[in-house]
Amino acid sequence: MLLKDFLLERKSSLSAKWFERVVETYPSETAKFLKNQKDPFGNPVGSTILQGIDNLFNQIIEDEPDTEKILPLLDSIIRIRAIQDFSASEAVAFIFYIKDIIRQEFERTYTNSNYPAGLREEFSRFEAKVDRLALLSFDIYMRCREKIYELKAQEVKNMTYRLLQQAKLIVESPERSD
Repeated sequence: MLLKDFLLERKSSLSAKWFERVVETYPSETAKFLKNQKDPFGNPVGSTILQGIDNLFNQIIEDEPDTEKILPLLDSIIRIRAIQDFSASEAVAFIFYIKDIIRQEFERTYTNSNYPAGLREEFSRFEAKVDRLALLSFDIYMRCREKIYELKAQEVKNMTYRLLQQAKLIVESPERSD
């Protein structure tokens, strides 16, 4: 049995476990809300994470995942985590959870002696693919954080300028018309 077949047979269960693990990274009350509130308008964060996880799972089980499709999926989840109180490692760690989840599913399904031929090698290639996703996720996280810092710096500049104007320490020069 190929790895892809193994994962497709268990797709909904594995994807649900992955979502569950991601939600567990939040404080308990928030996690409960994210899991239980199904309305996408009432719970846009939970809905975005759930859809992102489902779609990411579909992409990573492909032999050659489409980076153009993966980047917006990662971006939607990472963007949320970048503005929350997560460190860089905490924000992107969710990518690695899928490896543990699948490894546990293997252990439940097979003993060491009855792994189908080639499945371990396929899983090693799968793990390398997940590692590449983690690196992409880190890049996305850093871009989001840089943007947040740029916005904060611009706001401080604007606020300082307004305070100096109010204190009449800055005089506007009339625009010249040539």
